[in-house]
Amino acid sequence: MTFRPLSLGELILTLTACFVILHTADAGPVMEELEARTHIVLLGNGLGSQMLDYGEFETRLHQAFPGHRLVVRNLCFEGDTATYRPRAGRNAPWAFPGAEKVSQGYPRHRGKGVEPSPNEWLEICQADIILGFFGYNESFKGPEGLRQFTAELEAWIEHSKAQSYNGEAPPRLVLVSPIAFENLSSQTNLPKSDRENANLILYAEAMAKVAARHGVGYVDLFHPTNSAMKTREGPFTLNGFLPNTRGNRLIADLLMEQLFGIAPAKEVDGELLKAVLEKNWMWRHDYRIVNGVHVYGRRRAPYGTVNYPPEIEKTRQLTANRDQAIWAQAQGKPFDLEAADAATRQLEPIETNFRRDIDFIGESDSIESFKMMDGFKIELFAAESDFTDLRNPINMSFDNRGRLWVCVSPSYPAYRPGDPKPDDKLIIFEDTDDDGKADKQTVFADGLHLPMGFELAADGVYVAQQPDLVLLQDRDGDGKADHREVVLRGFDPHDTHHSIGAFCVDPMGGLYMPEGIFLHSQVETAYGPRRNSWSGVWRYDPFDQRIERYSRSVYANPWGIAFDDWGQCYIADASPGTNWWGLPLSVRMPPGKYVGKTKQFAPKRARPTSGAEFISSRHFPEELQGGYMVNNVIGFHGTSIHNVREDGSGFTGEHRGDLLSSRDPNFRPVDLEFAPDGSLYILDWHNPLIGHMQHSTRDPKRDHDHGRIYRVTYPERPLVKPVKIAGASIDQLLKALEEPEIRTRYRARRELRKYSAEALLPKIQAWLEEKDTASPRYEHHLLEALWATAGSGKVDPELLDQALNASAHQVRAAAVDVVRFRKHTIPNHTGLLLKAASDSHPRVRLAAMVAASWLDNEDGAKIASAALEQSYDMWMTEAYEAALGTLQPYFRSLALKGALKATGNSRTRAFLEGRLSINEERKKKAPEPKLPPEELALFRHGKEVYAREAHCVTCHGEDGKGTDIYPPLTPNAWVRGDDERLIKIALKGLWGPINVADKTYDPGNGVPPMTAFEHLLDDRELAAVLTYVRHSFGNKGPSIKPEQVEKVRAETKDKQSYYLVEEILEEHPIP
Repeated sequence: MTFRPLSLGELILTLTACFVILHTADAGPVMEELEARTHIVLLGNGLGSQMLDYGEFETRLHQAFPGHRLVVRNLCFEGDTATYRPRAGRNAPWAFPGAEKVSQGYPRHRGKGVEPSPNEWLEICQADIILGFFGYNESFKGPEGLRQFTAELEAWIEHSKAQSYNGEAPPRLVLVSPIAFENLSSQTNLPKSDRENANLILYAEAMAKVAARHGVGYVDLFHPTNSAMKTREGPFTLNGFLPNTRGNRLIADLLMEQLFGIAPAKEVDGELLKAVLEKNWMWRHDYRIVNGVHVYGRRRAPYGTVNYPPEIEKTRQLTANRDQAIWAQAQGKPFDLEAADAATRQLEPIETNFRRDIDFIGESDSIESFKMMDGFKIELFAAESDFTDLRNPINMSFDNRGRLWVCVSPSYPAYRPGDPKPDDKLIIFEDTDDDGKADKQTVFADGLHLPMGFELAADGVYVAQQPDLVLLQDRDGDGKADHREVVLRGFDPHDTHHSIGAFCVDPMGGLYMPEGIFLHSQVETAYGPRRNSWSGVWRYDPFDQRIERYSRSVYANPWGIAFDDWGQCYIADASPGTNWWGLPLSVRMPPGKYVGKTKQFAPKRARPTSGAEFISSRHFPEELQGGYMVNNVIGFHGTSIHNVREDGSGFTGEHRGDLLSSRDPNFRPVDLEFAPDGSLYILDWHNPLIGHMQHSTRDPKRDHDHGRIYRVTYPERPLVKPVKIAGASIDQLLKALEEPEIRTRYRARRELRKYSAEALLPKIQAWLEEKDTASPRYEHHLLEALWATAGSGKVDPELLDQALNASAHQVRAAAVDVVRFRKHTIPNHTGLLLKAASDSHPRVRLAAMVAASWLDNEDGAKIASAALEQSYDMWMTEAYEAALGTLQPYFRSLALKGALKATGNSRTRAFLEGRLSINEERKKKAPEPKLPPEELALFRHGKEVYAREAHCVTCHGEDGKGTDIYPPLTPNAWVRGDDERLIKIALKGLWGPINVADKTYDPGNGVPPMTAFEHLLDDRELAAVLTYVRHSFGNKGPSIKPEQVEKVRAETKDKQSYYLVEEILEEHPIP
């Protein structure tokens, strides 16, 4: 027998393992005994958090101590560390006072609100014992991060020992190590685990040492799980680090054995497990409540402060009832949970402030309410009258069989304690007789809660289930989901209509998930934690399970993603109704920093918007092809079309017209997609009340029973003959990639991703060889071939080389994106990007600069330097500045080595010397009015307030000119007139037909009242923004003083609702 010598890494792993095993082997159980009525709290990262969904450990606890009446609460949250625990509803991210002194390198925190602090939560839980799950996320900093990790642990221990969360004594602390990283590389494209485990063992060792030094408990999960993963039948994890059911059972056994010396349970009480999971479900709706922005955050007043305190009280009573049910089950005793729940506090009904009658017109009348672009026809495909599950539809997508999938959420905006559990659904509609109307419905999945987005994929259906991304699969082929798997955890549910949704897939299979402002997501991955504060767009790649922040720019609430014929990404930002080209906004930025914007590629028509789609259907008129469409849910209630054309490296366009608009104020188009036959489907949320800041979450006029789907056709042109996609052969699918329609190719690519790279490549090569190289579409076929190989995870080098050298710059730019997203599988990616950085077309150079930022190394700086020496246009400047900022440390290190060509008057040298100015226009300061110092300070403060998300700029625009549905702030009697009237309107809001500058703005067609800023702005902020308005947009004052606001606020404190126009005019007439 021969022996292979150990590598250095393996030797370190073995020696360290021996140390930890010797350290813990003879220590015995952490606790000799467990007192009755002990409150046990789990604290820390995603390893502890996911235990809420499995309940194995807690079930074993109650089974082992049936008479102890134990109380277990889980305060874990993905990405949390000993010192850093950011929440959108808290003003500070730190776990305890002073934690910031030992914590470095964490993202900027933007939370705001009154959510209980970590210490306050521990007091609420009356913690006697705290199990601290740390080390996994920190381990990605490698050996260099050990010193800070140790300091953070010690600071937390010292702080915790000085507390008495139970009101009597300090808590008993136990550190719980990470589990081992499981090697699943033989069946997935995940890491092989060598590097991960080499780091994890260092952090486990550090935890053991800290525990010994401070006299606290320690549980070693790393070594037993590492051993089990090598010697026992697995797998034990879903993705290398998140335990599956088998893994959770192993962890539960290890915790029981090391904490209490209790051997693994031979059998687990299934009914007891159900009781634990029921309690965990209720507890999650307390500690991790969805829509917390209305409970604790920026939007809690004036409505959330009324309904949520009683709801929280009731939720905790319901949770306590479930504790009693657990205790009873553990002892084999009966417990009437229904009776106990009935005895909890009753919730008082909320009075509506929606001061008009609601009329739901019938389906036939709804057709008459539409105004259509000439030649188009609209028909009803499905409605709630025929399909009672069609309630509050959010997203839709056609599958490869031509069936329409729709997610519905009658539980929106959030579950109310005491109500039946949410039963949102994913539904499939079919038109079996081809008459243009749905006649069959199948519920694919039920029991969902707030599925704000979903997307069909080769391996199932990805669905948003805050705080998780879930994969649903139909494994037995009966047409219904029978397997649910959490793919990623840690998306922030703080604001349900800002949470991940509006899913869309790029040509390589990457899943794009927009996320709105206010949120603080911390997503744990096999590659380390991905933290984000504020808005942006995620990109998740099912191939290797990587997720990155595709775009980190300042959005309000992006709610539409679309890809054009060449794979360029476009982003529709719902709240302001703006439209952005994605490439320059996709520079890699550290959390807390954002790419600046240049200008929209398509002008804002109205706000807010929802959904985005390019016209690509032979059924539609030729002159509309390539048009960009977005829906509007307030104002003109319809779908607009924008022409889009190339403009240097970027794109520009103009509003062409409205495809449709409706007089029905309840019509709320939220999604749109072309069907296989080329007709366009419009999804209608159909709700009279949609305002989040103007009405209570529990306003009784929020509708939960309506929803409609419309079909738009152009009768003068024939429908498109659908192409077979589902079950098609590779050859048939490649033929489908020749179709003109984007959505046909979108679905064909999805089906192709079911095949292996080995099966695809020969077929793709043969298909492309048959094509006429002189054909105008040949290079597009080449691009489709490249995308198909990239979608399989294995980019063909020859196809990539051809695409990077294609005559069409659109193909070259798209090929650079392939290099960017598949760089881990392309050995020569640096050389390819370096060449692209000097391409003749600016869009290709921009793509190379963006890709360079994602290398995040010296190679990236070299590529960026090469691109910087070429010319650039206005679409590139913000992206260049952002990329150079990201790569600046590597520029410095290369310069010190003399490895950069930074001589003479090169831009690289100017950048290194701090002399480079890429965007002069942005740096110019706007002129300010000549005001006394105190008023000028108010003006400047007001400018910042005006630009805040969901404040003045959202409706009235940066230029104050408003829109077709929102009045201007340019000189008029409302702005320049009575001070008290202006202050009252800003404090309380306004609703009703209003005449401004000889134009009437009538909100009767479903426009919510103007936001009341009484609870959002203090006296100085409100005075500042009114002062800014009165000295901007052509206005000449006078300023508003904080004392004036204070006086009016006091005088109107008893007014509970917004002003009607006639009401405010009666108090303050306009001459």
